[in-house]
Amino acid sequence: MIPRKPATHKLTLFALFIFVFSGVQLSAQDGKALYQQKCAVCHNIFKDMTGPALENIEQRGDWSDHNKLLQWVHNPAAYMEKDPYTAGLKAKYGIVMQSFPELTIQDIDALVSYINNEVAAQKTPKGTETGTSEEGKKTSPGNAFIFGVISVILAIIALILMQVNSNLKKLHDEKDGFIHPKPIPFYRNKTFIAFVSILLFVVGGYYITKGGIGLGRMKDYQPIQPIYYSHKVHAGINQINCLYCHGGAWESKQASIPSVNVCMNCHKAISTYEKGPKLYDESGKEIDGTAEIQKLYKYAGFDPQNAAQWNPSMAQPIEWIKIHNLPDHVFFSHEQHVRVGNVQCQTCHGDITAMDEVKQFAELSMGWCVNCHRQTKINFNYDSTKGNKFYSIYEKFHEDIKSGKMDSVTVNDIGGLECQKCHY
Repeated sequence: MIPRKPATHKLTLFALFIFVFSGVQLSAQDGKALYQQKCAVCHNIFKDMTGPALENIEQRGDWSDHNKLLQWVHNPAAYMEKDPYTAGLKAKYGIVMQSFPELTIQDIDALVSYINNEVAAQKTPKGTETGTSEEGKKTSPGNAFIFGVISVILAIIALILMQVNSNLKKLHDEKDGFIHPKPIPFYRNKTFIAFVSILLFVVGGYYITKGGIGLGRMKDYQPIQPIYYSHKVHAGINQINCLYCHGGAWESKQASIPSVNVCMNCHKAISTYEKGPKLYDESGKEIDGTAEIQKLYKYAGFDPQNAAQWNPSMAQPIEWIKIHNLPDHVFFSHEQHVRVGNVQCQTCHGDITAMDEVKQFAELSMGWCVNCHRQTKINFNYDSTKGNKFYSIYEKFHEDIKSGKMDSVTVNDIGGLECQKCHY
């Protein structure tokens, strides 16, 4: 996202305040995703920022009636003329929120639900919820090992019993005068050799095929970066919108890595890490957050003691190590997925707001993408005033939905599995 002028920044923040109540679908989970994507860069649920805090939103003005809240979202300027509370917001923040006419009452309900859940969760004393202890949540990693050991022991017992049974039968036959021929050594036994050969072929083929399929896949890849950057602190605790740093995801093929100057928009004023949680790397070593900020200053060529003398053009790019990498023959557009398809960042990147050091969450294989295209229902509703105009050309599907022949359209239906869509 391109840095905004102060007034525009406030306007967007205040807009996001309402956008918080305009989730893409009716669920608290979607309300959370929309809050993080659209609102968190400017709003906080519990404290005022560029715009008002969102806690107890339903207790303000007439907004216990979500239809009133929807009217405010659709036309803030007109609503403000007859509502003293929103007029006071304009006086306090100095701007009028932009309108969002495409939002529905279901969107409002979803985001209000998410905000209320967050407020309730903060007021609930820790440790009083059922099953909240980390020990209770974790499944013992030794269970699988114990099961394996028991299986091996039972197999050994079974072999011993089989051998005992064979020896007893042999003794019984010898007592009756029946002499068994001398047994053939196992390494000359054709049945044994054939069985082992087939077993080796199957097992070896399985692992060779599995290894071949996995070539180039980097799930759980987590390189050490030149600066310890915690997405949990930035996108989670401080709720910075993903698009503030990765604005390209909304308007281009690449999500893009933010420049040093984008980082300095905040860190010109934030030079120490004091109030956040302690930071640890994957080995458990504690990280000095302030020292990491100093690394940023070195790349930026910034001296906190002479901030006014800083020249952004002197900044040097940070050599971040790329984590998510698709083959060169694969076409993927962030804009088409994020903006048109309303795909949330967490779908492909995992719960990024809970990650300190980011790792590759999904395998990003062809099968993984194809399955998503088969299952994902697209936002196909459209008329002359609202909806997703990107799919307005599919007249047949629109007519089938109106006539009841179809209740939804998936990515597969509009050619999402055609080879040339992703390969060129």
